[in-house]
Amino acid sequence: MEVVYFPKKIVESDIFGRLLKSDGLFIDREAMRHTYIPSELPHRLKEINDIASVMVPALRGETPSNIFIYGKTGTGKTAVTKFVGQQLINKGKETGKSVNFIYINCEIVDTQYRLLQNITNHFISEWSERVPFTGWPTDEVYSKLIKLIDKNGGVTVIILDEVDKLKGDEALYNLSRINSSLKNSKVSIIGISNDLRFTEILDPRVRSSLGEENMIFPPYDAGEIKDILEQRAIIALKPNSLDDDVIPLCSALAAQEHGDARRALDLLRISAELAERKNSKKISRKFVKSAQNKIEVDRILEVVRTLPSQSKTILLSVILQEKHNKNSGIRGAITTGEVYEIYKELCKKIRTDSLTQRRVADLISELDMLGIITARVISKGRYGRTREINVSSSSEEILKILKEDDFFKSLTEYKFSGQTRLI
Repeated sequence: MEVVYFPKKIVESDIFGRLLKSDGLFIDREAMRHTYIPSELPHRLKEINDIASVMVPALRGETPSNIFIYGKTGTGKTAVTKFVGQQLINKGKETGKSVNFIYINCEIVDTQYRLLQNITNHFISEWSERVPFTGWPTDEVYSKLIKLIDKNGGVTVIILDEVDKLKGDEALYNLSRINSSLKNSKVSIIGISNDLRFTEILDPRVRSSLGEENMIFPPYDAGEIKDILEQRAIIALKPNSLDDDVIPLCSALAAQEHGDARRALDLLRISAELAERKNSKKISRKFVKSAQNKIEVDRILEVVRTLPSQSKTILLSVILQEKHNKNSGIRGAITTGEVYEIYKELCKKIRTDSLTQRRVADLISELDMLGIITARVISKGRYGRTREINVSSSSEEILKILKEDDFFKSLTEYKFSGQTRLI
């Protein structure tokens, strides 16, 4: 085996030491993340008071009403709920009332067993006694939960964030009826969802048990987002590290995205990180523009990662045709017919059923709506209409994500119409 030696001047022996010595722009980086809960939440006083007024019976040992909170992403639903929850726990300690506040993200904990397991383990301190990740009958976990809640006493408030991501109605049905099985304690549920129509698809029995109070969080406007960013910038960034037009620009861009404060925070944080990497003493609008592009690419890649397998296969067909056209010197956009022919061949290779051309056209429209591709309808006269399709983001980056899927891992090349096409 040949050993390759690098000249000493190329080798950096302490790269992190050098980076640590450089002055950064952050005082507290975590304060710029949407998971950080500040001591005050600008422009959400009404919503804080509304939730607190529903939760206050817990401090009297009574059962608070269940609440469903709706609103678009980045409108402060989770932050406000956690803020009120912490205040509730603090007041419970102050007044000697037993109050438990349990937060569950249903995008991660999305099955009945996992949900009951997580809530149950909140009451167990010994690892040896905790409910395992899998293996127990669900009824046994539910029985253990009831015993532990009753033994603990007081009032338990369970927050189900992204509640619409839960699979099936059984978990919500059981939790909505749990108070009938308790003797010494009480349970209240707060559901949080971006989907205003979520409860419409629930079993009517679950809907009647859960839907006692409904609240809708309105989007922030540009001025409100500006106030939020200014508050976080004071906590997170060093003084005089921002150009005057940076926060207004971040606020305006986020306001265009339906008042998404989460996006605004990400935009400002990533702008600061990009400026820091360039050893800039100030965050300027050019870093905001770079951050916007980075966030958009990251968003598209995350959407691609969560696509159903049929949509991924169609997207792969588009990319393969695009690469083939480029390698062959063929100009012009890709058509639906070309994509469908490759799609059918791919379905044979990965041994899955192919959809009809009409259904594939519908899925192409969905990919267009998500911003992953652009699909413009054009007329071909007496030959009818078709779509001209282009990939909106980096094909190579999307291809990396698609290769993570088990369907495509073993697929490296295939022949179609006499041409070998590489993935």
